[in-house]
Amino acid sequence: MSPRLTALDALHRALGATMTDFAGWDMPLRYGSEREEHLAVRTKAGLFDLSHMGEITVSGPQAGELLDHALVGFISALGVLRARYTMICREDGGILDDLIVYRTADDEYMVVANASNAQVVLDALTERAAGFDAVVRDDRDAYALLAVQGPAANAILSSVTDADLPGLKYYALLPATVAGKQVWLARTGYTGEDGFEIFCTPADAEHLWHALTEAGAPHGLVPAGLSCRDTLRLEAGMPLYGHELDTSLTPFDAGLGRVVRFDKTTNGGDFVGREALEAAAAQAEAKAPRKLVGLVSEGKRVPRAEYAVVDAEGNPIGRITSGAPSPTLGKPIAIAYLDAAHAAPGTAVAVDVRGKHEPVEVVALPFYKRAR
Repeated sequence: MSPRLTALDALHRALGATMTDFAGWDMPLRYGSEREEHLAVRTKAGLFDLSHMGEITVSGPQAGELLDHALVGFISALGVLRARYTMICREDGGILDDLIVYRTADDEYMVVANASNAQVVLDALTERAAGFDAVVRDDRDAYALLAVQGPAANAILSSVTDADLPGLKYYALLPATVAGKQVWLARTGYTGEDGFEIFCTPADAEHLWHALTEAGAPHGLVPAGLSCRDTLRLEAGMPLYGHELDTSLTPFDAGLGRVVRFDKTTNGGDFVGREALEAAAAQAEAKAPRKLVGLVSEGKRVPRAEYAVVDAEGNPIGRITSGAPSPTLGKPIAIAYLDAAHAAPGTAVAVDVRGKHEPVEVVALPFYKRAR
């Protein structure tokens, strides 16, 4: 099966992007130097095409109750025009996907899933909707998604919209006109920087890309691909499904137990996976057997996903989930699951890099946090 194309496919190719098959989509990996794109987002701004993400609309009188049942968060308590990071889990507590849910009206929500899991999430929500007065709609073809991320994002957007950007809080959204087009404008992102995500119709995507490119030129805006998006989220300590998260792990395993709300007042407090997640929470409180940590190397060899982490005697104590050279720190970094006994910041361990043990130090996540 041929990969799907975003509405901006021809534009990416005209810009000379290196394209890659990502979760069934042909997506721009980089346009030139991924390091320069990364640093532009950290210091100026980057423009991303994220149209591979999966939008699912849940609407109806019991839309909130359905999402309270289907997801681990207390979604019906979310204010209108606010967003929440949450997860959808199996009955055994395993993570099916991590999500952002936007409440677009009293009885309507937009669930945004990772591209690789969009169909899984759609199927699960559809199945879990049984008995609720709510409708689950696949809106993946209804939206294109652009993102402007970086310190200059606010200045760039303010020149093409009259929306109240200063009043738009983090994890909030509003209906807005951007460059003459009607969009949903959200203050969310996956880079560790301030920025905006713009949900528009596919027909408007190219117009908006050009308008944002023109508005961003004086501010150093560059087109940015998925490669730098990965190193940006890695520095910010943000998990990636298939690396830090999967069905073998619960939110508590990943150090993200805060997203699980046992205090829901809808559906009698019940939700899919509750019993298993209560057990996982109790285990984590007693003593988690392993922890998700950061690793920093002073050497040049880069720890990569699935590399083993070993102690001073060479005994396996964990595994790398994500690793890359950090353009911001100027040294290799990684995220890893380690045995709790070796997970304290400052602990010296090593990574088995193709048979050689590369010394690394355990650090607290995130590696990078923007000044506010």
